[in-house]
Amino acid sequence: MKTKRGFSRTKLLAQENRGLLLDLVVFVLNLFLMHRLTGYAIDLFGYADAGEPLAQFSLLLACVAMWVLPAAGAVLKRWHFHRRLQANGKKFDIDSNVAVGCLFNPLVYFCLNLVLVSAIIAGAGQFVFGNRLLQSAALFVPTILLGLIGTIVQTYLIYRYFSPPKKPPRQPFLRQPQSETLGDVCIFLNMILFQIVWNLLAFADLGRPSGPVEFAGRLFFLSFVALLIYFPPRMFYLAEDIHRPRTWATMLIANSPVIVRVLIGTKQWQ
Repeated sequence: MKTKRGFSRTKLLAQENRGLLLDLVVFVLNLFLMHRLTGYAIDLFGYADAGEPLAQFSLLLACVAMWVLPAAGAVLKRWHFHRRLQANGKKFDIDSNVAVGCLFNPLVYFCLNLVLVSAIIAGAGQFVFGNRLLQSAALFVPTILLGLIGTIVQTYLIYRYFSPPKKPPRQPFLRQPQSETLGDVCIFLNMILFQIVWNLLAFADLGRPSGPVEFAGRLFFLSFVALLIYFPPRMFYLAEDIHRPRTWATMLIANSPVIVRVLIGTKQWQ
């Protein structure tokens, strides 16, 4: 007979609760580790700005990872996600209501991907071509076109995740449980990279709010930025738990350490 504690642990680790698990992991990281990791990232930016090749290459790899990991996670998890929904008599419909349609609009993700691919082109072009990339139209124009085409393909792979496959995938591995686990690893790693970007706000030189107006302004700004940064890597799980009331609460809790630090002033945390 399973104990109540054991049952809770099993339920938390169930595939349909991966979003809740991700929120809890992010909350713990934001409390104890992410501030330090972000400090290391800021140091890395400093070395890269000073011309250190290894630091520049590390930042380039981070941008590539943020661009590749969500598409990889979508491909690895798609078959299993829709089989699970079908087994439970459910389906995910982006057009089910206006709010869902706005949140899952591919145009938002496409614009974010363009920012990432621009950083990748700038970094990789500097390594491969040096200053010639910006000085030569014969190099610059094809590179931009390739980046645009790659972003279209990447966004397509990500949003195909939400459409049920008409037949099983050809690759046997994509039908194995291990592929979904690997997809979860990709999504978790991608979220950690996005959280480093989110935690950069906690290093801004901000004092305490001067009054209710500034406090409300910070709260509005933080809520908007939190949604912008947290939603893209979280949306694969949000497709499965968007209608659960606790989902929005756990997403807020996951981001709350950074929100609180910025709301009350960041100077005392540095």
